[in-house]
Amino acid sequence: MKFWIVTLSMLFSSAIIAQCDEFKMFNHFKIIDKNDMINYHVYAPGGLKNKKNVLIFIHGSNSKPFYEFFKKDGKRFRGSSVPFNLKTIPESYAFVIISKRGVVFCHDSSDEFEPSEEYSDNLSLNYRAQQVHKVIKDITLNYLSNAKKIVVIGHSEGSDVVAKLGTINKQITHIGFWSGSGNSQLYDFPLFIRKEVLEGKLTEEEGLAEIDSLLIKYKDIIEHKDALDKTWYGHPYKRWANFSEPPINNLLQISVPLYVAMGAKDTSVPVESTYLIPVEFIRNKKKNLTFKVYPNLDHSFNEKLKEGNIKRHWNNVFREFMNWVNLN
Repeated sequence: MKFWIVTLSMLFSSAIIAQCDEFKMFNHFKIIDKNDMINYHVYAPGGLKNKKNVLIFIHGSNSKPFYEFFKKDGKRFRGSSVPFNLKTIPESYAFVIISKRGVVFCHDSSDEFEPSEEYSDNLSLNYRAQQVHKVIKDITLNYLSNAKKIVVIGHSEGSDVVAKLGTINKQITHIGFWSGSGNSQLYDFPLFIRKEVLEGKLTEEEGLAEIDSLLIKYKDIIEHKDALDKTWYGHPYKRWANFSEPPINNLLQISVPLYVAMGAKDTSVPVESTYLIPVEFIRNKKKNLTFKVYPNLDHSFNEKLKEGNIKRHWNNVFREFMNWVNLN
């Protein structure tokens, strides 16, 4: 469920000094609320107060800084967990990203970044949703009180967050739910096992044994739902327990226009689970859903070409989404 890009531009180490200090495309803001501090970052050429709309991106489950400078083979590279080409952000929008607790915006070092303990302590569905809720309040109160559109896109783990956020915040005008499951994240793992059985990668007996083992693990996670010292797939139990809430329960409470985007070849979230969303919207006679499955695209809307190369479609999906925003 991680998204990590190395940009095409390549910089030489001899020409680079203090990259993070010089990386000024974003303006940085802090919200201090009791014992909490939220860091959010705004891309707004021409100034935040000159924008008419807000676009917030909620990223997935990685603990990487948004930008990182590193050296390889004597050359300098810039990596980013922000998948957008910033030139595709419409001129009237302020583009906002929010740091997770314990994760810096930018990291410039030969050492790999390691988040502080705050990261795991605050890695929960409710906390991440409240972060975005407070950022929206801060922006609209202090900078853009007359914002016409407040658009929020959640990708991967961020899709769970935006579904929860939609039940809390009433200022949002449009929601993008991208590469997310309709069911609990815990449901997706047995579904993948069953797919491996159907594809002949596992025998029926092997599949049943793996699911039995999985269910034992789930019981342990729920019984130790606040544990930070017990981990599974790189995350503490606390994170898994907090993100076990089925997004469909929150999505059905949302009344603003909702755009669900999914890659048919996603191997992080089974597309079969996402189909629960349109089924439940139809069953509940809700008509605010636009549901789109993109053939041949993966979790990050990449297409694997025959020769083994990767063709990125993220920005194409984004343009299509923004066209939808303008029409709804």
